[in-house]
Amino acid sequence: MQIQGHSAIVTGGGSGLGEAVARALAAAGAKVAVLDVNAAGAQRVADDIGGIACTCDVTNSDSVTAALDAATAAHGVPRIVMNIAGIGTAKRIIVKDGQPAPLEDFERVVRINLIGTYNVARLAAARIATTEPLADALNSGERGVMVNTASVAAFDGQVGQQAYSASKGGVVGMTLPLARDLAQWGVRVCTIAPGIFATPLLKQLPEPVQQSLAASIPFPKRLGDPGEFASMALEIVRNGHINGEVI
Repeated sequence: MQIQGHSAIVTGGGSGLGEAVARALAAAGAKVAVLDVNAAGAQRVADDIGGIACTCDVTNSDSVTAALDAATAAHGVPRIVMNIAGIGTAKRIIVKDGQPAPLEDFERVVRINLIGTYNVARLAAARIATTEPLADALNSGERGVMVNTASVAAFDGQVGQQAYSASKGGVVGMTLPLARDLAQWGVRVCTIAPGIFATPLLKQLPEPVQQSLAASIPFPKRLGDPGEFASMALEIVRNGHINGEVI
């Protein structure tokens, strides 16, 4: 489908990978709503790209509904859904003094990364299903496209990444069922599972740690640039034959 002129939402759009995607979509002519639990970050990006900012907690249905209402009022029903909001914390299952890790920490990561992704997907898909098929799409009957975000940790989790890997593995696992479920409505669904990217979260690590992580990559030996993630996200939108894939 074409990007020019279409309504798009980007969760987690106030920083990192989400910010890069929001900026790339706007540069390609989309009308972008930037959704983020960080209101200041969302507003900053929205001001820069001429979009709108929506403070949004992806785990809260009322919050997501309000954001979708605002995006629809400003730009029309979002045809492009970029599900990028997430957190990445690491904690070993046995912590200080041999105590088990708090269950609440595991639940929080899964709730935001997995349940939050599904929550946005279900609420946005229900709206897209009410729209007319796109006139400018190569695929007859296509109404929209959804891109979710997993991680290489879904396949290759490291020490302390139990919660993160489980949450991202869940996103991977629901990609194909979502694509099959929404095929009748003409909505494509794909997931990107990025490796190690230079996001604000990662940049909080000491420089030697960042360099060590970059050196662990066979080729190219560097951290990914958020713009490269955004390029892939936009290619999924444009390439009408990609569906149900984890890249």
